Formats: sequence, structure tokens, C-alpha cells
Amino acid sequence: MTAGGKAGETAGTVRAAGAMSGTSLDGVDVAVVETDGADIIGFGDSHYRPYSASEQQVLRGALGRWQGAEGLGAALEVVQTAHVEALGEIDAELVGFHGQTLAHEPRGRGTHQLGDGATLAEALGRPVVWDFRSADVQLGGEGAPLAPFYHHACARYLGYERPVAFLNLGGVGNITFADPRIARPEDAGALLAFDTGPANAPINDLCQERLGQPHDAEGALARRGRVEQGALELFLADPYFYKIPPKSLDRGSFADLRELVLELGDADAAATLTGMVAAAVLQAMDHAPEPPSELLVTGGGRKNPVMMDMLRAALDCPVRDIDATGLDGDMLEAQAFAYLAVRVARGLPTSCPGTTGVRAAVGGGTVSRPQSSPAK
Repeated sequence: MTAGGKAGETAGTVRAAGAMSGTSLDGVDVAVVETDGADIIGFGDSHYRPYSASEQQVLRGALGRWQGAEGLGAALEVVQTAHVEALGEIDAELVGFHGQTLAHEPRGRGTHQLGDGATLAEALGRPVVWDFRSADVQLGGEGAPLAPFYHHACARYLGYERPVAFLNLGGVGNITFADPRIARPEDAGALLAFDTGPANAPINDLCQERLGQPHDAEGALARRGRVEQGALELFLADPYFYKIPPKSLDRGSFADLRELVLELGDADAAATLTGMVAAAVLQAMDHAPEPPSELLVTGGGRKNPVMMDMLRAALDCPVRDIDATGLDGDMLEAQAFAYLAVRVARGLPTSCPGTTGVRAAVGGGTVSRPQSSPAK
């Protein structure tokens, strides 16, 4: 932690806002969580600021680039402007700013989330916690996923008494097996988490490339197609599925998926890519410490009924849209970074061996405070 140590705003319950811009590149989610850094006390407002088509094009052009690369200025301006606009709608004492992931290579060049928390703090006039992943990667962790500590808090908030799984289907899929019987998320056995495989990103890319549409709305395209089993088998032969978790992926991982469906018609290609998501989750269930009481699905993928039907057909446990519990599946990732921001400000861990493979529990993140008040 830099820029001033612990935030004074963290005594007792904090009203924190989290901002998340995922690999699906659809926009910025902002959500407020009231928390002491351990328990969820309540929830506040949420806001969504979509990226325009031109902004998405700029961000897509920056994918795969690392810190210091040429041509990132336009993408940085998109990220900063969108976050200032989104967070300006929200009343909060502290902000958790994830930034836009452009590249993730934990065993190589590290991880790159585009965005400047210090500049954001000046614009908002509030402390901003950011750069959540770097410390974990530097200490040998995967740097992802980071939502599991929040998932554990959600399981306890919802009153679960048995292990439960959280599946986030964003651009990439990730799963958390949470045991609410263990009080602290960093304690052994409380959490196991890892990326399952590609989720919405390749489907979105297919729809954009072939149809000029941002995604497969309601799974309508996939519903008209069939899963090509040969392509599915080649997908499942990828070495990633044989790695022991924790493990993580970049949006650009599984880059050969486009080739696997290249010769298929639009509907069959969409159905096959959707089937791959469910097949990857089935593979992930083999690593569950014990069978979960149910699987709660978050992220945009839960709104694809074809994807949800495929998951229910593949898995033995009940599969539910997390909205059915009263939580907001659209905002769970943003809420996670609000929760993590408070943990960072209080010096609490944000990842552990069971979530990222880091050697020991670690608290990542940098706290930046505004040096001047924003103009009125």
C-alpha cells in the first residue's frame, strides 16, 4: 500500500463504491457496499455506464498491450473518462478502481490493468484504491480471480451453512468454491477459486465479427444451432484443463477457438462456443473440495438461457441465477472491488493460496488520496 497508509475513513462501517470494467468490454459497473472489511452490512446504489461502439473499438485495439507500449493514450482516456462519469453518480467515502485489463501473464510479464487511480482520486475528490493484482503476482500468485474473498462474505451474508459455488460468466469464466463454515476467507479450506475457461468473450467476438452485433442476445443464435462435437473435443484437449488450480487466464487465451468454429455456420458456431463454456465448468467441478450445495451464476452469461440450460444439463448440483438470492448478479464484480477496497485500506488480505496460488495471504492494492478538492 502506498500514498499514505491506512485510510482514515475505514473506522467502523465504510460506504465504498467499486468500479469494474470487464474483459467483455461492454461498460463500467459501479456499485456501493457497506462493510467493515469482514462482513457485508448492506448495499447502496449502483450505476452502469456503457461504452459506445467507438470506445469499444479503441479498447479492443489496446488489448494485449503492456505498460509503456505506444498507442495507449486513447484507451487510457476512454477508461478514465468513463470511470469519472460512472463514479460521479455515486455517493461513497472510498472507491475501489479495478481498471481495464489489457494483458495478463502471471508467469511472464505480469498483469496490466489500464487506469490511473491517482488521477481518478483527484477528479473525484475521494480516496481511490487501485492496482489490486500486482502485489499478488509479484509474490508468486496468479493475480486472479480476486472476487473470491467477496464471494465468501456473500455466502455468509446469505446464511449458507454448507459449501456453495459462485460462477462468474464474464468475458472469461471463473468459479469460487466457498465454505461459509470457516470464518475468515484467508483460512485454509475456506476458498478454492480459479478461471474455468472462456465465457462470453469468444461469443461476443463471433457476433461482432460475423453479424455486427455486440453479443448473442438471449442466446437466440445459439438456440438455432447445434454443438459440433469434434470442435468441443479439441477444445477440451487443451492443457489448461489438466492444470491443478489455482490457475488463471487472459482474455486472449484459447485464441484458437476462432479457428475451431471457422467453418461452421453462424448458429452452429455460437452453439458450439456456448457449449464450450458449459463443458469447461463441468471440468472445473472435478476440482471441488466437496460437492457444492448449489451453483450461483453471476455476470452476463446468466442472462443467456441457452448457456444456463447447458449448465443445468451438465452439472449434478442445482444451478441458479444469483439474482434469485436477492443479490445483484450484474453488480457482483463491482461490489467485490468495493469490498476489497475496504480490506486494502484496513490492511487485510485480499488473496490467499486457495484463490490465486500466492505463497501466503496477501493484501494488494494502492491507496491514492486527492491532493486537492475537485472544482465545484
